[in-house]
Amino acid sequence: MTEGSAVRAEMDTPSARQPELPAAEMPAHALSSADEISLELSSRRIGLAFQRTRMSADRTLMSVIRTSLALISFGFTIYQFFRQIAPDSDRAAGAGRFGMLLVLLGVLMLVLGITYHLQFMVGLRTERHEMTAAGLIHGTRRFPASMTLITALTLLLLGVAAVLNMLFQIGPLG
Repeated sequence: MTEGSAVRAEMDTPSARQPELPAAEMPAHALSSADEISLELSSRRIGLAFQRTRMSADRTLMSVIRTSLALISFGFTIYQFFRQIAPDSDRAAGAGRFGMLLVLLGVLMLVLGITYHLQFMVGLRTERHEMTAAGLIHGTRRFPASMTLITALTLLLLGVAAVLNMLFQIGPLG
């Protein structure tokens, strides 16, 4: 055995090998340019995954908005229609109560959808901050305000106004 092969054989033994660290835990001077590029691309993919998850939560809230809007508008229409046709009849009163229940159901569904959305977004932001602190993603930008959430809150106010109109004949819809 030559001297060079003995040194190589000694370096190949398990005790002589240093454990390999994940690229994220290696000191910056120890990373090769290929590792740096791979780490950067991974960070960007994770960041984009957070954006996709956020947009998915917005789409879920949009479906809640659509359903709630349908319930609120149908309920309010039924209530107003039967109130105008026969304000004193028992059949109109029953249909009016049915319309009011539809509006209340739409408002309740919207409250639950907004609550779920806010809880989900708080959890997503917490996870994003943890991953940013660990150096796995850049996370320098804030999530922008959700126009979907603003729309849901506006619709909630309109639903509450409709309920107030039906119960007490007050509000902007009266």
